[in-house]
Amino acid sequence: MTTRERPVLVYDGDCGFCTSSVRFLERRVPVDATVVAFQFADLGALGTTAGRAEHEVLWIDRLGRVSGGAEAIGRLLTAAGGPWRALGVVMRVPPVSWAAHVVYRLVANNRHRMPGGTAACMLPAAQRPGAAD
Repeated sequence: MTTRERPVLVYDGDCGFCTSSVRFLERRVPVDATVVAFQFADLGALGTTAGRAEHEVLWIDRLGRVSGGAEAIGRLLTAAGGPWRALGVVMRVPPVSWAAHVVYRLVANNRHRMPGGTAACMLPAAQRPGAAD
């Protein structure tokens, strides 16, 4: 099995809310990871698909394991270490993980209504303005 030098965080670069959230994480959470919008990522090489990347933020660890949604955020926080590690671990343990999943889906499904979100955030990537025909 080959390992990556760094884990990878994949997000929706066309979504203003997603981009703002990732920039916030980059400023506040000291994790050594490659951060890339799915629109510019080699998703096949990362072991995932555009369909999944459109649906949720993804965390690909150094061993190539793909986690999505609240689980991805929990793994990112765990990898950051320090006090973030404890929060990340707790987020991934039931019943907190169940609540984290519900909150993540609620936010993700309504990201077009969130600060920085636009109507384009609720469209599938292929239907967004500027998408290739």
